[in-house]
Amino acid sequence: MFASSQTSCIVALDAVPVEVEVRLRDGEQRFTILGLGGAAVRESRDRILAALQGAGFDPPGQILVNLAPAEVRKDSSVFDLPIAVAIAAALGGVPQEALREIAICGELSLLGEVKPIVGAAAHALATARRGLRAVIVPGCNGSEASMVEGVKVIAVETLSQTIRVLQGREPPALVERGKFEARPHLKSLDDVLGQSAAKRALTIAAAGGHNLLMIGPPGCGKSMLAERLASILPPLTSEHLLEVLRIHSIAGQATEGLLAGVRPFRTPHYVVSDAGLIGGGAGPRPGEVSLAHRGVLFLDEFPEFRRSAVEALRSPMETGWVQVARARASVNFPARFQLIAAMNPCPCGRLGSHVGLCRCSHFAVRDYLAKLSQPILDRIDLHVELEAVRVDDLVWSEPVVRRRSSDVRDRVIECQERQIRRQGMLNSEVSDSALRGFIAITDGARSLLGEAIKKMGISARGYTRIVRTACTISDLAGADSISEEAIAEAISYRSLDRLANIVHGPPGVHSRNRTTHT
Repeated sequence: MFASSQTSCIVALDAVPVEVEVRLRDGEQRFTILGLGGAAVRESRDRILAALQGAGFDPPGQILVNLAPAEVRKDSSVFDLPIAVAIAAALGGVPQEALREIAICGELSLLGEVKPIVGAAAHALATARRGLRAVIVPGCNGSEASMVEGVKVIAVETLSQTIRVLQGREPPALVERGKFEARPHLKSLDDVLGQSAAKRALTIAAAGGHNLLMIGPPGCGKSMLAERLASILPPLTSEHLLEVLRIHSIAGQATEGLLAGVRPFRTPHYVVSDAGLIGGGAGPRPGEVSLAHRGVLFLDEFPEFRRSAVEALRSPMETGWVQVARARASVNFPARFQLIAAMNPCPCGRLGSHVGLCRCSHFAVRDYLAKLSQPILDRIDLHVELEAVRVDDLVWSEPVVRRRSSDVRDRVIECQERQIRRQGMLNSEVSDSALRGFIAITDGARSLLGEAIKKMGISARGYTRIVRTACTISDLAGADSISEEAIAEAISYRSLDRLANIVHGPPGVHSRNRTTHT
């Protein structure tokens, strides 16, 4: 007795097609699974037998299962349901013809219930690429899998229901392609008291997809501002949603907010390992930068992160990809994220603040700022200094009557649409030479920019960041060229370039007391 079914297994961020072959024979009881299966596959034997018996089947003594291709390692419980269905087909309980154009994915309980799986969107995508007509997934994964076009999604709850559907005795529960649900309640930018300059910088960052670094004393609202960035960002497009959904599903992360169109917002603690932030491990698995793909990566206490982890951000911040190299394979993970970072101006956090007195020495401040290398700072478009919230803003502020956060979001969406129409991407992604071909820079703006580069010692990369930021400022104003005012505002958002003298001395001067950090 022989039968086969179709399924897939996750490798990195893709699902690889797998054919399940089953041969049954009478004899001494033995259940063998071939095909380089991991611990989850080996342990599935008892689950499958118990579920089949609960569905009314009596398998023979010897069961031989082969998972092809044999050279691909398979370590997932997703094979429970396709193996059980193939055994049922070999026993004559399911027509083999019903399994030819359908993929099956699911984990079984001892009672025959179909449990959730990770990577449902990737499995559905693999099914569509193979040209199969449908995929069977657990009921709670139906909405996620339905985001893939070109394949029907059948949601099941039990093994018995799956067999009845394949027998034609029960109509399949087709899942309609998901639509964006109502956006969940997001924290509003109106909740932040004062900090008008920081709100302006956050609006610019959202409008152009720029990276932002906030420098200010503890309690001034840095984390509050970062958490409210999601409320002014446009929802995920269908194309971007599928990219993000596949990553989060494979990583076992919640997907409810993504299905509502909300962009991911990741906030790893500064003790996170390099592999946790960038990606890696035995899998390898996507890190926080990939989980923040098409969304926001918020790094609070930025200088406290491992130096190696921060420096590893250089490549993905430029390319939008992370390459994880291992002995057997090299894997590319998408990482087109928007970095929002926050830090204190000094170790105690009181430097330049009107609340409290800073007692840090010059050398302590220098060493603290030197934790962030210039190449990393050059890749951050906006450096914004925040002050402690004024007493009047705290005590005498009136209740918010008109919600301005939605107005800001409308401006951000309009600005991004303007950029997409003009150059096909956001200002933060376009190269400097291409950007200058799309929008003109006035002579006064060029002159001001040249003076700033000489005085502040700005690098070529820093120059490009200033031009990109000025372009977004012009787009928010509806201007067709970059003016002197836009350049001046963009230069004002380079706080740490002005503070570079504290760390490295004036441009062109090599200090004997410069501290080297490794």
